[in-house]
Amino acid sequence: MKSLIISAALTLSLSTLCSLANAAKLEDVAPYPKAEAGFTRQVIHLPSQKNEDDYKVQIIAGKTLQVDCNQQRLTGKLQEKILKGWGYPMYRLEKVGGPLSTQMACPDGKPHPDFVPVVGDGFMLRYNSKLPIVLYVPKDMEVRYRIWSASKQIKQASTE
Repeated sequence: MKSLIISAALTLSLSTLCSLANAAKLEDVAPYPKAEAGFTRQVIHLPSQKNEDDYKVQIIAGKTLQVDCNQQRLTGKLQEKILKGWGYPMYRLEKVGGPLSTQMACPDGKPHPDFVPVVGDGFMLRYNSKLPIVLYVPKDMEVRYRIWSASKQIKQASTE
């Protein structure tokens, strides 16, 4: 009975610590560097999930541009860096190129503002609610994100 009470108290303490880590300010987690000139530091705090291995985080960096009916994309690579002395990941988007566009004829030809994403490598990240996702992006960029989850259904491959 005593071990059951201790186990319950320990579980409660651990869940409280995890909640505090999610609510903590970035400076309370680790000494992440300030953004360099021309960059901003953007942070994502994820809610805890029951089985976090079933989730991924898609980083959607981009900016609002005047576009026509064509599909627009920016290019870039999100590079993972490691916070020295801590081993925590942080991410940097440096060289953003474009915009690239399809070349369809637009009947109305009227430009309108729309969010144009950066497409490239490194934008799908492991889900980890215990650490914030810290991103350094050019000042004119905006960071959005999407949570992906795995289906509960697992299928068998066929032998051919």
